[in-house]
Amino acid sequence: MHKLIKETISVTNAVVVVAVILLLSIFCRVVHFSLFIPLLLLFVGFHLYLFKKARYQLFLNLGLLLALTLFVTYAITTYTDIPKLYIPVASVGMLTMLLYNDLQLVFLMSFLSSTFVGLILGGDLGLALIFFLGNLTAAYSVREARTRGHVISSGLYVGLIQSICMILLNPDAGFIFSQDFMLNYLRPLVVNGFVAAFVVMATSKIFESLFGVLTNFSLLELSDFNHPLLKRMVLEAPGTYHHSLLVSNLAETAADEIGANALLTRVGAYYHDIGKMVKPEYFTENQLAAGNKHDDIEPSMSRLVILNHVKEGIDLGKKWKLNPMILDFIPQHHGTGLIHYFYQKALEEAKDDESVKEENFRYPGPKPQTRETAIVMLADSVEGATRSIEEPNPAKIGDVVRRVGNNKFIDGQLDECNLTLKEIERISVTFARVLSAMYHTRIKYPEKKSENGNSNHKSAEENSPSSRRNTENHKKNP
Repeated sequence: MHKLIKETISVTNAVVVVAVILLLSIFCRVVHFSLFIPLLLLFVGFHLYLFKKARYQLFLNLGLLLALTLFVTYAITTYTDIPKLYIPVASVGMLTMLLYNDLQLVFLMSFLSSTFVGLILGGDLGLALIFFLGNLTAAYSVREARTRGHVISSGLYVGLIQSICMILLNPDAGFIFSQDFMLNYLRPLVVNGFVAAFVVMATSKIFESLFGVLTNFSLLELSDFNHPLLKRMVLEAPGTYHHSLLVSNLAETAADEIGANALLTRVGAYYHDIGKMVKPEYFTENQLAAGNKHDDIEPSMSRLVILNHVKEGIDLGKKWKLNPMILDFIPQHHGTGLIHYFYQKALEEAKDDESVKEENFRYPGPKPQTRETAIVMLADSVEGATRSIEEPNPAKIGDVVRRVGNNKFIDGQLDECNLTLKEIERISVTFARVLSAMYHTRIKYPEKKSENGNSNHKSAEENSPSSRRNTENHKKNP
């Protein structure tokens, strides 16, 4: 059955790709573009499949960007008098970098878009090279961009590099310093960069929704603590909120250490436990003085409550239209791990003729599929484990961190993500360093001797100037 499904998906992918190539060929034929364009796109599809094992969805997304580039170029050259140097080809490189953050895809899309436009404009190789280097400049300069101003600055770099390319292709001093060069070549190429930047700013949100991906700009919006879900968590599950902040700090630092997407990891950690808001009192971090709710129910019922917080978190995330990349953190940060405490409790309370199956006390999964979700899994487990350490010190914390990492590895929870053993070790070292700083020992304040020789056991806070002022005011105004 599984094999049949895979074969059906493969046939569907092939049909979709052929249909796209056929439509593009018809379009090129109608508008008198070179039929070399759809042929080149077909080979790109083969490359993506063979090299990146990409599904047809990626091919469709990239094909749409290239098709829009062709359409805009055709519209500008056919229906307007706008000079060809104003065509914002660099926006393709910018969008690809912002949407996918993949240097190989960026290089491929920069080459294709520049080549296509060069073919449409009469096979001008020099112009294609200018647009190609402008594309690469745009992409590299917006990598890790987190503000709109960063994108505008990228437009300046694009204009500068394209102008330099034009000068290098025409190194004639008389031409370079002529008014014709300034008005008809230099000005359009500089303006071109800013036009590309504004096109990206105007369309990035649309392409995010169409392609189901997240840019850094949307991640920063989700990281705003005024988001309704995070504000609700503060009020309804303050312990879970504080736990999520600690996990996010741990996970972001570790992701940055191994070169993973640190911003995505941090935001995913903010939302990884939102399902606990449905029944917050059943989770230890939210149990204050009311006692443990699980003491009064059977382990099987406790198991259901714990397992349901994953499903409830996904439902809540979908209700608030969280991106699928963020929703993935909710089930994957548990993977198929064992709810160890309640499994052991069920074994202890089981009668002689009663069997307790381990698989019934495991999360449904899936296991982490990316480095980012795997890091949050490790950070979540490590943060909870270090809370129970009595008199924590760097040695104890380091031991706990490594034990948690080893247990996850042995249990097979890291089998489906592409974390290497070296990266796992670096993550553990980072966790130990950050947690040691969080649980550092404090200086013991010296006891203050009173006039009669007795020790004054007031704390540093009680001896602070503000505390003394409050005491004096209370005496004056009881």
